[in-house]
Amino acid sequence: MNVAILGYGLEGHVSAQHWSKLGHKITIRDRNKNIVKDNTGYTYKLGDSYLQGLDQYDLIVRSPGIHPSKIKSANPDFPDILNNVTSNVNEFFATCPTKNIIGVTGTKGKGTTSTLITRMLEATGKTVHLAGNIGTAPLELLPAINADDWVVLELSSFQLIDLKTSPRIAICLMVVDEHLDWHADRPEYIYAKQQLFAHQKEADTAIYMAQNHPLTIEIVNATNGKKIGFMESPGAHIDKNKIIIDDTAICELDDVKLPGKHNWQNICAAVTTVWQVSKDADTIRGVLTNFHGLPHRIELVREFENVRFYNDSFASNPGATIAAAHSVSGPKVLIIGGFDRMLDLTQLASELLKIKDEFRKIMLIGASAGRLKKVMDEAGLSNTIICTAQTMPKIIEHARFFAKKGDSVVFSPGFPSFDMFKNFEDRGNQFKKTVQDL
Repeated sequence: MNVAILGYGLEGHVSAQHWSKLGHKITIRDRNKNIVKDNTGYTYKLGDSYLQGLDQYDLIVRSPGIHPSKIKSANPDFPDILNNVTSNVNEFFATCPTKNIIGVTGTKGKGTTSTLITRMLEATGKTVHLAGNIGTAPLELLPAINADDWVVLELSSFQLIDLKTSPRIAICLMVVDEHLDWHADRPEYIYAKQQLFAHQKEADTAIYMAQNHPLTIEIVNATNGKKIGFMESPGAHIDKNKIIIDDTAICELDDVKLPGKHNWQNICAAVTTVWQVSKDADTIRGVLTNFHGLPHRIELVREFENVRFYNDSFASNPGATIAAAHSVSGPKVLIIGGFDRMLDLTQLASELLKIKDEFRKIMLIGASAGRLKKVMDEAGLSNTIICTAQTMPKIIEHARFFAKKGDSVVFSPGFPSFDMFKNFEDRGNQFKKTVQDL
């Protein structure tokens, strides 16, 4: 077969290796003319026309960042071109030797929840593989998976939009508008998330954020399986400062190591999921009382001169910044801003207004700073300032000027990093290095 790999990033590399090992002819197609041609056995077609002429291939493997509509519009003479399109995730579902697959989606918290589920299942004695949007392409794991293993996949809307198979257990965390610069509109964003559930059978399980979250409920209603809501019974929920499921107290909230009330949702999602596999409360409790969280998620970097510095660089939408602002209690300097995808900022402003007395200053950085300033001013947040610094040391220098002893500096951008940094890891690592070097 002639196989075209569209996009030569992480998933593209793994996809090319997978189909090459099966004996197929591989053509790498990518917009970037300067990618490293690292395999002499591949053919490369690079540049702006990389999506054109795809009718010559027997199979087209789409990388997550490439919207299916772009493939279709670049090949107008072949209206059925998408019938030949698959993805790393679709191939994984088709070839994975185990059916014990758990899929996790939502707007925020996917990585934390997926990791918690993995740690809990491992603690019960299962062999567990974690992949997806968290950084490992699913097909990369394929050779190591056995029939009785478990797989946890963190899946974004980019990966889900053309998903053809749903997992045995699917989880939807809280959903708010995001990636509307990639998706045509909100209905398409919801449709993409629904695909995690749309192909489930009656014996499968759909776990979702309850408590009147209309978008989440709309997504999970696509399932044919059993629905279990968390943050309320029968799923895991909070009662009298305890995490409860099936009248079983898992642990006290005070013993949980993950910081922030927003993580209660992620914890309850993970507990509800693992409870379907193993009702071992002691093991679940052991994970919750020892797991401190993932890098770049409201991560306490250090305390310096009686000021605590928190790195929440993973926060790339306003909802995540709201969560961070509420999670770090007490007086604080909040640093927000980045590449502007033109999302609605009114809820961000109104939520920050509720705790306005906690802010020494709200520093606005990056390309979004001007629009943020306008929305914040209109909402009545008077202690905002545009910081024109272009380097992390200068940004931290400004933040330290505003912070007093006993305060926190919270770096929770709420926007993508593309205008000033390579990605959220680069942004967070620069923050951490600057703080550690103080």
